[in-house]
Amino acid sequence: MWIYIARRLLAIPPLLLAVSFITYLLLWVSPGDYFTRLQDNPAVTQEYLDTLKAQYGLDGGFFKRYFFWLLNATTLEFGYSFKYDLPVFSLLRERMSNTLLLSIVSMIASWGIAIPLGVLAAVQQGRIIDKVCGFIAFFGLSIPRVFYALLAVLFAAKTGWFPTGGMRDNVEWDDFDGWQRFLDVCHHLILPVFVIATAEMASHMRQMRAQMIETLTKDFVRTARAKGLSYWNVVWRHAFGNAINPLVTQFGYSLAALLTGSFLVEVVFSWPGLARLTVDAVFSQDEPLVMAAVMMATLMLVVGNLIADLLLAAIDPRIRLE
Repeated sequence: MWIYIARRLLAIPPLLLAVSFITYLLLWVSPGDYFTRLQDNPAVTQEYLDTLKAQYGLDGGFFKRYFFWLLNATTLEFGYSFKYDLPVFSLLRERMSNTLLLSIVSMIASWGIAIPLGVLAAVQQGRIIDKVCGFIAFFGLSIPRVFYALLAVLFAAKTGWFPTGGMRDNVEWDDFDGWQRFLDVCHHLILPVFVIATAEMASHMRQMRAQMIETLTKDFVRTARAKGLSYWNVVWRHAFGNAINPLVTQFGYSLAALLTGSFLVEVVFSWPGLARLTVDAVFSQDEPLVMAAVMMATLMLVVGNLIADLLLAAIDPRIRLE
């Protein structure tokens, strides 16, 4: 196990290096840069632009600029944002924590609801519960997530039960104590989490149902029933552990999908996460900020896949990763 973990960890730096090179190449071939728009300002001289480019390491060719960025990245100093004139790492640290909060809560909600419902739908196959779960899954998969988000914002605006955007109440936040701040953040989380978790829940529920139906027909399940074990004991202790394996292998991709989906939801709900910062950086061609955001997203995907493999080994002792 430890050999496998070490091997996977050693593969992370080359992967990040390749992703960073491709990303920087795409930024390089895109027309213009952040300082191009400054040329339209008559008050900005060419000497001033040359000074700025030299300051940010943009006065050379592709490889010089890339290695300048790479040198800073190796020390976790991703440079300074062109637009905000602040360290990129400090900008990402706060925004990443907000995005992780939204994604992790959504993942817990989607998996925590989808897995029991999928098992229940498989056990009650063809009955009313199975049909209701099937309708929920169809509803969750057929409507785009952005449309969900817009409907949720409209619902919040019409009823006033939930905030229409943001992460906290900016008016009364300073007057709140710790518990009130926690409740306020939870209140702002409800609608974004509902939107993100709905589509993920529908997908996981359908997969869990299909895997459970297939597993319940296996010989070892019939053998366990023949030995006199109760039905639900067989379902949870024998069938469930085998049926959930395919879902666990998708954990890393599920995390990546959550991050991608949360990007759109963050924009609609004005959630102060990594998405809005990244989108703004792309449109303003803020190279250091875009590069750091891509690296963080790639690292989270790799770590998510590693966690999925470790969870799979913990759930299924037959698997030997070494």
